[in-house]
Amino acid sequence: MSSEKRVIMDESAIRRALTRIAHEILEKNKGVDDCIMIGIRTRGIYLSNRIAQRIREIEGVPLPVGELDITSYRDDRVRLESAEKAASSLRAPDIQDKKIILCDDVLYTGRTVRAAMDALIDLGRPRSIQLAVLVDRGHRELPIRPDYVGKNVPTSKLEQIEVRLSEVDRVDEVVIIQQRG
Repeated sequence: MSSEKRVIMDESAIRRALTRIAHEILEKNKGVDDCIMIGIRTRGIYLSNRIAQRIREIEGVPLPVGELDITSYRDDRVRLESAEKAASSLRAPDIQDKKIILCDDVLYTGRTVRAAMDALIDLGRPRSIQLAVLVDRGHRELPIRPDYVGKNVPTSKLEQIEVRLSEVDRVDEVVIIQQRG
């Protein structure tokens, strides 16, 4: 079985999408008071940092950024005790009564986001949780909808989306991979 790759977002398209998301976050929240950006490991962390940097450039105010490892919260893994999982999964300021903007690279079934929300709620009670994604590819299995989307990319289940970021992959691009029979 072979595959065909096609670039659907290049470096400038990613930059424009993140700038638009930054403006939408500022507009929806009337600034960033009481907001914390939380990136889901791995690429969500880098996207969170980039969005926070854009917000700093636009508004001149810092937006706290944290990172979340949801590995132990996934529903395809053995469950650990909640407190033990929560303590080791988040590196961020206190989330109690804050507006959390959760960030990930690709939204697909919604299971990663559900796991991230479980982890956050184990740590405290945020005022709200908003979702920012670079790519929404559809095929949801859970009733989860993003608040901020860089690009909607309808896909078949035979296709795969890969987000490549310079911090990890030495290039900024989003590719769609079509499996060939």
